[in-house]
Amino acid sequence: MKKIDCLGEYCPVPILRIKDQLKNTSKGEPFMVITDHSCVLQSIEDYCKKTKLKIIIDEVINGVWEITIVKL
Repeated sequence: MKKIDCLGEYCPVPILRIKDQLKNTSKGEPFMVITDHSCVLQSIEDYCKKTKLKIIIDEVINGVWEITIVKL
């Protein structure tokens, strides 16, 4: 699975990186975004809901999230 490291990055950079990845992702293919900012987490969650992407959020350690996104 492709992983996009967004540790230390603020919006809109993670959303732009997700949009770029979606161009190269087939329907049903998952990829993961890793972030350490709760504001980025919320922005990604809002973007995925708005664009009808499946999203699974896992806080792997305190303050670090792995977000799996699936293009539907």
